[in-house]
Amino acid sequence: MKKLFMFTAVILFSGNMIAQDKLYLLFEFMKVDNEQETAYGETESFWEKIHDQRVKNGDIIGWDLWSMQPGGEDQGYQYLTVQVFKDPVKMFQGGGDLMAAAKKAYPAMSEQDLINKLNQSAKSRDLAARIYLEQIDHTNGQFDMPVGTVATINLMKVALDNYEKYENAESKTFKPDHQKQVDKGNRASWELLRFMSPIGSATYASHITVDMFKDFNQYFGRSNDSDTVYTAAQQKAFQDGLASRDLKWAYTATLIKKVR
Repeated sequence: MKKLFMFTAVILFSGNMIAQDKLYLLFEFMKVDNEQETAYGETESFWEKIHDQRVKNGDIIGWDLWSMQPGGEDQGYQYLTVQVFKDPVKMFQGGGDLMAAAKKAYPAMSEQDLINKLNQSAKSRDLAARIYLEQIDHTNGQFDMPVGTVATINLMKVALDNYEKYENAESKTFKPDHQKQVDKGNRASWELLRFMSPIGSATYASHITVDMFKDFNQYFGRSNDSDTVYTAAQQKAFQDGLASRDLKWAYTATLIKKVR
């Protein structure tokens, strides 16, 4: 788990229904020691105002902070931040001038004080993995992902020559049932994300699926997700779809901060 990702998180997440256009997401997985929890919380509260300014500037669509479970120090990551973009170029170029956004967010602070504060941010956490993703598919709905949203973030490993088969299975075989569950109120949304960088056989995962729920009551009340009766052909397609990927790891994440 120490190497968990070169990889691969709604959602998570995250790009949920901000727009119907294709979204691009930057996932940053954080390792935070127990004794750093308070300092890390202060760090993200500081950054929250800067990301709010970046949204106003049009540099990003939004930013999220998720708390991850299990999240033990030997179980991967404790937090996930997500930046959401409409434009992959902006995403890969860093999403605008961060210092300019910081100066607007904190006009009373000197440039040197801002630089010192930004540099101190790195001491409260270890940015363990950075993943660039594109949204491939999602369910339809009006879910606006309030604070308290719960997401299951599933990390999938798919061989490079098997992408088309796997993505077709997600969209054509699995998505209709996900949509049915959304329509019935059993879940809030579902989406499929594909790694843009890093990619390759050595990466931990290649895709992420994100199942979102409005809260833990909906999460634990979903019981048997599907009451669909499949034909023999559909059952085969379902099994073939499952066989096309390896579910490497699944996190349960709770949205604790959000900027839109």
